[in-house]
Amino acid sequence: MTTVAPQVLTVAEVMAALRLSRSKVYDLIRSNALPSFTIGRCRRFDAADVTAYMRNQIEENR
Repeated sequence: MTTVAPQVLTVAEVMAALRLSRSKVYDLIRSNALPSFTIGRCRRFDAADVTAYMRNQIEENR
């Protein structure tokens, strides 16, 4: 059985993908608009969640 691990992104990678500042990314986390998790002191994001957030924003702004 082959299992594909989800791609995990850092805050900096999400900042680059969304073209947002660090503080705006943390605002999205606080407002529960963008799910994230921590490993120790490191904040991480599932790439699928970031993609879903982008798609939702595109649909809302059409």
